Amino acid sequence: GFSSHGTQHPSALPLVPSNSCSGGVISNRQFFSCDESLTRKTTTALFQSTPTINVRKESDATDSATPSLHDAVVCGGGPAGLLSAIMLAKTFNYKVKVYERLPPPPSPTDESVWSDIEKFYLLGLGERGQAALREFDVWDDVEECCTSVPGRMDWSPDAGPDEGVERIFTDRPVMTQVLPRDKLVGVLHQHILKNYQGQIDVEYKKDVTPIDFDNEDSSSVLISVSDCSTDFLRDTPSNVGTQNLSEESLCDVDKFELIATKLLVAADGTQRTIANQMEKADKEKRDSMSFFDKLGYGPSFHVKRYVDDNQRIYKTIPFKVPSKWRNDLNYSARSKDGRVLFDSLPADANGNQCAVLLLKRDDELAQENSDPKKLRQVFDEVLPQFSPLLDDGMIENVAKKPPSFLPSFRYVAPRLNQGDRTVILGDAIHTVKPYFGLGANSALEDVQILKRSIESTNTMKEATHSFSKQRADESKALVEISRELDRPGLLGAFTFIIPLIVDSIFNKFAPKVFSPNTIACLQKRENSFLGIRRRKRWERLGQFATLGTFFTALTMGAKQLIRILSRVTGKRNTTVAATLMASLAGIAMAKKAAAFLVPGMAPADVLNKASKGKRDDKELPLQTITAYDSENEDMSNIAGGGI
Repeated sequence: GFSSHGTQHPSALPLVPSNSCSGGVISNRQFFSCDESLTRKTTTALFQSTPTINVRKESDATDSATPSLHDAVVCGGGPAGLLSAIMLAKTFNYKVKVYERLPPPPSPTDESVWSDIEKFYLLGLGERGQAALREFDVWDDVEECCTSVPGRMDWSPDAGPDEGVERIFTDRPVMTQVLPRDKLVGVLHQHILKNYQGQIDVEYKKDVTPIDFDNEDSSSVLISVSDCSTDFLRDTPSNVGTQNLSEESLCDVDKFELIATKLLVAADGTQRTIANQMEKADKEKRDSMSFFDKLGYGPSFHVKRYVDDNQRIYKTIPFKVPSKWRNDLNYSARSKDGRVLFDSLPADANGNQCAVLLLKRDDELAQENSDPKKLRQVFDEVLPQFSPLLDDGMIENVAKKPPSFLPSFRYVAPRLNQGDRTVILGDAIHTVKPYFGLGANSALEDVQILKRSIESTNTMKEATHSFSKQRADESKALVEISRELDRPGLLGAFTFIIPLIVDSIFNKFAPKVFSPNTIACLQKRENSFLGIRRRKRWERLGQFATLGTFFTALTMGAKQLIRILSRVTGKRNTTVAATLMASLAGIAMAKKAAAFLVPGMAPADVLNKASKGKRDDKELPLQTITAYDSENEDMSNIAGGGI
């Protein structure tokens, strides 16, 4: 989600009006108007409602004193934004304006663009994402540009080059489909041009700033739209760190157009232009309240920003698979100490793959212009199956690359609406690391929920509040669950590794009572994120109760044995019992934990060891497993978001 975004601005200073022209300063820039009625109307909106705005020179605004009114405006032209526009036009016959700060996406059929496979982020579309695209009749167009990925080949730490295990998943409702994110955007853009001419208007290189969320007694939202620089590039792994993101150098904030809309959908991704404005407006409103008014106001809207305590960077690596390997698999391997993780997805059907090399941020190989000889040494020692596929030129190129960063966990709360006519969705409300296939897929699912909210209510006010009620807690649960699966060290053992082990054991013996592990539950579309969190909490109680009952029964059943041992040894019954139980428990736990509690262990290793179909270390090289039980399989692939 790199889409329409901006920065927060200081509150405006008061204007000093005159008879014919008014002037003043906003954020240290001049504000002029030679239309007294327009100035009066606009400044009321600017300073009484939402003072967190970009600087505008009113004389350069629209010539009309009345802003143009639209059925709907979508801020952000990424996958969620364009699908929202298609949904509103197709289902409700709205005329929709879409504003995107980036330039237009490349054509999805321009092979001269997509042949540079390391340049683009790959997405894995699973059941949630495919269902959303299918509902709005765009899936056929998208599928033509995808590469099917029916399974994976994985090398456990210390496995030899010929000891990878191939797994083909046959029990899933849909097959994962992979394509570059910008190609998905291009497909949706072309679909709009082909099917919604005159109904959906997409304007690129435009910056959106909300001015009044309750314009004209909450009958519309007032926004301003300004032009952005043509030098602003789509953010890709190949240009990370090369762009100046200063707003002054990107957008001409002195020229803008005022627009009113009956519905504002903010799908502006991780930049959260609208969400940031909502947060600041709410804070200023709350700060202006008396103590007693605050008591009845409830919690303020806010963006919850987590500090990334398990940060990794990545560098992209293109390569071609050997002729004896399948072209359509996800390939993955990692070092035993967790220093290096390598994960790749097919970029096309011709054997070209795009991999990500994940490293800790302070690793010497994670730096720009690192030593290519040391990088080659790591590949030879840790990733010997991939080292021969990368020539010295590629190794040198990867070593020189600046690092790319994964997003930090964030969500917005306690609502997803501002007033009665603004909603936010997609990455703007739930940002997760792309380990478990939940980012883009959940963003597309948000569009389905918005559609149902509008269909099931009578007014836009009811619809926006209904969407917020349905999706706010879901978004929070998604981010919190995902973060629990990404904690470092000992904390990660208690929030991720141990729960996965326990879930796997209980699900094996009582599948009708205990659900599969959390990662497997997340992949099932029928499971809500809030429902998963609630169920797992209840299951934890059940697991503790079961274990407690088991050990109690075991203790009671062993009384006779303990009494016999007590007579033989001459020790007290309690002493013998405690010694025996501690010894047995210690041996069992040590044996079980030894296989899991390895520093830096990847999710794949935990899940593979805890899966139903256990496989020992002596399994056949390049073994193929079909009809594989994916409920306990690894879903931890960054490049495809959960293959």
